[in-house]
Amino acid sequence: MIEQLTQEAIAFLKKLIVTQSFSKEEESTALLIENWFQSKNIPFGRKGNNIWAYNKYFDETKPTILLNSHHDTVKPNKNYTRNPFEAKIEEDKLYGLGSNDAGGCLVSLMSTFAYFYEYRDMAYNFIIAPTAEEEISGLNGIKSIVDQFKNVEFAIVGEPTLLDLAIAEKGLLVLDITIKGTAGHAAHRYDDQPIFNALPVLEWFQNFEFPKISEQLGKVKMTVTQINAGSQHNVVPGELKLVVDCRVTDAYLNKEVFEIVNQAIGSDKILVKPRSFRLNSSRINPEHPIVKAGIEMGKKAYGSPTLSDQTNLICPSLKMGPGDSKRSHSADEFIYLSEIKEGIKTYIELLEKIV
Repeated sequence: MIEQLTQEAIAFLKKLIVTQSFSKEEESTALLIENWFQSKNIPFGRKGNNIWAYNKYFDETKPTILLNSHHDTVKPNKNYTRNPFEAKIEEDKLYGLGSNDAGGCLVSLMSTFAYFYEYRDMAYNFIIAPTAEEEISGLNGIKSIVDQFKNVEFAIVGEPTLLDLAIAEKGLLVLDITIKGTAGHAAHRYDDQPIFNALPVLEWFQNFEFPKISEQLGKVKMTVTQINAGSQHNVVPGELKLVVDCRVTDAYLNKEVFEIVNQAIGSDKILVKPRSFRLNSSRINPEHPIVKAGIEMGKKAYGSPTLSDQTNLICPSLKMGPGDSKRSHSADEFIYLSEIKEGIKTYIELLEKIV
């Protein structure tokens, strides 16, 4: 059974790879996914480029497990030496854009859903949701359909983790900071020059550490990633702009991090503006049955520094899947065929321990 599911999953992944599906442009892969459900006589719903389906004997009195991964991809980077839309197998490797992030996870979860689809008398229901716009945390991705999901107790989000258990994930807060000063001619001296006014701000970001440390995710990390000021060599600019990337742990809400930063450096001349508070950290209790089941299987539990659709869910979630996060967004992306087989096998064994 696992062998058959694996061969079908690989064949379907090859179809996904050769079909362009950049974020917000996933119509064609959504159609392929529709066809997959139709071929198995599984009813499904669709909103935008998001698709979802319930197990055959869905029981509203029971809790539900959401299985989710995404079918959008980033655009290929300039270092590709292969055609990113050619699904080519060489030995144990399947090359192609989206093969690792997150096509291998998606087809493995869809195969797992198909395996459990006709099971009766399970302790849980299942929902499978291949979704769009994950790579841009888009509002028209999974966030737009979470109200369709019934009685969800927890979710497994398919992302490449080498099949280990990412039981916590850092959130993302981006801050735009404007430092104001006096504009003028470069030949004159100005004590209120924004470039020099920025120095203590930069020093604060370099040295400040948040007091609360997450058991799984460690410290909140803030990185100044962009600086912009001035347009001419002989003009002192009236303001300087900074962009700060904040990777927030489950010890803080994004709004709390903003308030700490704003209280420390904000003033009439230093304006701190958050782009959004919605991409908070996410986690699942280490004592949750699904986590315990994974650990019993020899899987490692860890905290993930990368962002996924977990941040758009309103239930506890576990990030887990075949493939390696280090290959994501890389040139000549690939996944091992053996990883897909192991992914399907692991998902099924893990879920059989609790359903």
